[in-house]
Amino acid sequence: MVRCMHRTNIYLTDEQVAQLDRRARAEGVSRAELIRQLLDRLLHSDSDRLGADLAAIDMSFGLLTDVEIELDRTDGERGAHLERIATS
Repeated sequence: MVRCMHRTNIYLTDEQVAQLDRRARAEGVSRAELIRQLLDRLLHSDSDRLGADLAAIDMSFGLLTDVEIELDRTDGERGAHLERIATS
């Protein structure tokens, strides 16, 4: 597949360049190719991750109906805060 490429310039710190070069060398690709791969992963994973997160939330609804959680409401700061807003 032939991709149309657009050239762009970005400013990177010395540390970013060093890390990119180490990783590119380890993977046997150029710095430019590594950046393209990282961008592809980032751009394609955001929507996938959101969908997966929402599905996990939906699937988890109601799973802990038999679990009782006791809340400690003795926090003096919370009580003091409620008292302040009640009297203002």
